[in-house]
Parts: sequence; C-alpha cells; structure tokens
Amino acid sequence: MRFLLRLFSFLALVLAVIAGTTDAIESVALSDVVTTPFGSLWADVGPASLALVKQALTTHIGDNGLQLADDLLLRQPAFAVFLVIALLLWIAGYKRRAAAGRFAA
Repeated sequence: MRFLLRLFSFLALVLAVIAGTTDAIESVALSDVVTTPFGSLWADVGPASLALVKQALTTHIGDNGLQLADDLLLRQPAFAVFLVIALLLWIAGYKRRAAAGRFAA
C-alpha cells in the first residue's frame, strides 16, 4: 500500500513539474505571468469526468459544496494543486523509522 501511495505521489509530482514548466514557457513567450487553473486543465483533459464530479458534488453536498470546490481547488494553479496532492500522498505513504533504532528492546 505504501508503495502505491509513493508511486502516485511521484506521478503527481511529475504532473506538477510538467504543468509548471508549461506555465513557465507560456510566461516567457508572452512576457507576462501565466498560470493555468486546475479547472481549465481538467476540462481540457477530461471534460466528462469534470462534469461528473461537479454533478456528484451538487447532488451530495449542494451548490455550496460546488462553489467551495470551485474556489478552493478548480481556480488554483494546476502545478500547485498537483504539488499539494503529491505532498499528501507522500505523507500518507511515509515509512517512519523506529524511535529507538535497530536494536530497541
């Protein structure tokens, strides 16, 4: 289980680097700061899944939940969202070392 969490953390980190690199290239090309919102990236990659998640949020939580998700997640830069996901998955899959060392009784 820890291996899968660390693997998904690595994949999220790779996606964050790709999104950040793409934003940096666009920023240099336009001579202005450009950040791609996570919502527009998700809409470009999988519009059906985004619509499904929005419908599920509206059904189970209501319009306030959809507005909260839109404000907290979908409007944030994609690289930042992927970095937070990578960090949370890494924390969940982290293997703690023994407090007393190898030879603890």
